[in-house]
Formats: sequence, structure tokens, C-alpha cells
Amino acid sequence: MKFKESKSIYLQIADRICDEILQSQYKEEERIPSVREYAATVEVNANTVVRSFDYLQGQDIIYNKRGLGYFVSQGGRERILELRKEVFLRDEVPEFFRQLKMLGISVKDIEKMYKDYLS
Repeated sequence: MKFKESKSIYLQIADRICDEILQSQYKEEERIPSVREYAATVEVNANTVVRSFDYLQGQDIIYNKRGLGYFVSQGGRERILELRKEVFLRDEVPEFFRQLKMLGISVKDIEKMYKDYLS
């Protein structure tokens, strides 16, 4: 996995796991790979993956069944969507609006582009 320098590796791994949950690679109440398996997959130290799993567990996205491994929480997928929407609306949308205003792009232009995108 290629990592960006602008964000902590453990958070990038957590994002990847969330992407995999959203893509139904791991379903609710289904086991995800172990720390060691995932560390080998993304080619990082197991301690980094432990940090990612701890973070996701703190967000109620995954949980640990002692001796069995980590599982996707009931409602974990919806939790990911909630968190991502919150971050998007707080961090991305204001900058998007600023750019629209600065470049003179109308809401109608964006609406048309969005409808074209959906088609």
C-alpha cells in the first residue's frame, strides 16, 4: 500500500478498512483479517495495524471477540457513512463552495454536471 505523508499511516489503514467495509468486502458481524494478516497485506509493522484496529474499535466500527479476532460491528457500515458525511460536510464542502464562488461557477452548472455524472 502506498501511503501519503500528509496523514498518519494508521489512519490511512483505518480508512482502507472502512472502504473495504463499505464495498461489502467485510460484512457486519463478519471477521476481518487478523492484525498480522493485515500487516502483511499492507506491508507495515503489526503495531501500526493494532493502532488502526484500536482506533476503529473506539469508533464502534469493529469489535474484538477475545481469542477469535476482530469483527465488523452491527451498524458499523452506517457509522462509517455518518462519520465520513460529517467530515465531508465540515472539511470539504466549505472549500468547494469557496472555489465555486471564486471561479464564478453557478449551482446550475454543478447540478448539470452532477446529473451527467449520475447518468
